[in-house]
Amino acid sequence: MNQEFRLFNTLHGKVEPLTLIERDHLRFYSCGPTVYSYAHIGNFRSFLTADLILRTARELGWKTTYVTNITDVGHLTNDDTMDASGEDRMARALRSTEGTRFANVWDLARYYSDALQADWHQLNLLPPDVQPRATEHIREQIQVIEQLLDQGIAYTTSSGVYFSVSKFPEYGKLSGNKAAHALEHAVRDVVVDPEKQDPRDFALWKKDENHLMQWYSPWGWGFPGWHIECSVMAQAYLGDQIDVHAGGEDLIFPHHECEIAQAEALTGVPFARHWVHTRFLQVEGQKMAKRTGNFFTVRDLVQDRGVTPLAVRLALISGQYRKPFNFTFSTLKDSERHIGRLNQAYSIALEAKNQGKEGLGHIQDDVQEKLQMILRALLDDLNTPLAIAHALDGVRTILKYKDVVGMQAYEFMEGVSRILGIVDPTPKEAENAPLSQLNLSRSIGQVPPNNGLDAAEIDELIKKRSVARQSRDFSTADQIRDQLLEMNIELKDGADGTTWELKSNI
Repeated sequence: MNQEFRLFNTLHGKVEPLTLIERDHLRFYSCGPTVYSYAHIGNFRSFLTADLILRTARELGWKTTYVTNITDVGHLTNDDTMDASGEDRMARALRSTEGTRFANVWDLARYYSDALQADWHQLNLLPPDVQPRATEHIREQIQVIEQLLDQGIAYTTSSGVYFSVSKFPEYGKLSGNKAAHALEHAVRDVVVDPEKQDPRDFALWKKDENHLMQWYSPWGWGFPGWHIECSVMAQAYLGDQIDVHAGGEDLIFPHHECEIAQAEALTGVPFARHWVHTRFLQVEGQKMAKRTGNFFTVRDLVQDRGVTPLAVRLALISGQYRKPFNFTFSTLKDSERHIGRLNQAYSIALEAKNQGKEGLGHIQDDVQEKLQMILRALLDDLNTPLAIAHALDGVRTILKYKDVVGMQAYEFMEGVSRILGIVDPTPKEAENAPLSQLNLSRSIGQVPPNNGLDAAEIDELIKKRSVARQSRDFSTADQIRDQLLEMNIELKDGADGTTWELKSNI
């Protein structure tokens, strides 16, 4: 398929077509999380942008090599400033209430890495070809630092090894942060190494014999700076030049700026042709923060609140990646309904396929065109709101003409699943199990009289909803859930069945 894939390039400040180093082969690196805790929904918004780039490229028939890292060392609490200092995030997490259950920082890193994989799978993100960990590539990082020193691009002090920004005149071309005095002012509250040659210089290796995670290097015991890991791992698996590098907007400076400097100062060729950054996420109109009570991880929504994982995915991609996005529970509720209709349409389409129905011509043509419109929307700088609108239009057609749709309806639903990742073609075990095997409900607390229902009536409604879900009548199931939500009764669907509890915050 010879179509142009256009994305905003932060490096040039405009939407540009992707021009690949090798024809029809996308070499793609996306920054992953630091695993000192569970990844939150803001993290996953950025990961989903990368996932959609990958899916769109594959829909074009491109070969893809996709690498996304796991940072399990070297990220300090103020690494978002130029000359990072402060406490290591992994060490701080180990001392937290949650961290006390881990024997050491290595166990903590492994636990949250595994949790990341589980959340990744739940939100239906495609697996990367390689998911390297910083701690598994220390040798390569040391080797690159040695090369930078040999070429006079880096220098040592009593506290570490620094990259000499003055040796790379193009520093700042991604973020616009260039002036030494401005950068020095920006980090006035950070402890500055008096041996540094320039306030812009950043650490490649930090000498620290007391650090919880340390390795021996030619400069003594210590650990690598945060920025060196990504450029080293990207080049190890993708080569000196890559097509696309993605991440959250908070990584533009200093992380991605420093990656460019390290890589290009050493190789003399452009590191990445295209830089893609996802804007921040708000929750209910406010910056997401634990102190305001609006901080959510995937498991907060899926396990604690019973939200369908694909509804979380749909909600997070419903706003275009390049615009600030306000995540609300109203959007999440709408996404739950949409996922129910998508699954219902898939069930109809699958039945039409299994029965070999040809379907009416104009209906078949309509859903085929809608599928192409979804792809065209994503090719235009990942216009997900428009792509989702086309997907839901196709679903409406299938539901409206359910008795006369044919094979093209199935191809449409498979396409929506493949491109947007919001259709689950695998029925849940609980939905297909005999009613006698279903643990339908467990009451938590008491229902006040003004709710108008007693526990037995609630259990009966939950049973009716489970029957509806088993028969894939998602419209009825959603109506029952909404009826109970209006009475402040929240349902939680889990592996052991459906439970309910009184809520006032959703």
